[in-house]
Amino acid sequence: MEQVRAIVSGVVQGVGFRYHTCQTAQRLGVKGFVRNRPDGTVEIVAVGTSEQLNSLLDWASRGPAGAQVTQVEAEPYPGAAHFNGFTIER
Repeated sequence: MEQVRAIVSGVVQGVGFRYHTCQTAQRLGVKGFVRNRPDGTVEIVAVGTSEQLNSLLDWASRGPAGAQVTQVEAEPYPGAAHFNGFTIER
């Protein structure tokens, strides 16, 4: 399993981005979490296969209707804990 941390920039808060990220991750079988950050970006920490993570990051580069994603910065994240599922963090 691989682990990744991604910061998604653009119009990504107030458009259902976290909810749809959670739904997409659960559908893909990815574990981890998504949360809003004070600077207006969204953070995704995810654990899964390379294929699963690539699919999630591909989706995040577009986001749900209403989002205007300008950038997705992803990096390996070896500090990710073991997750039981995918959740929305506050």
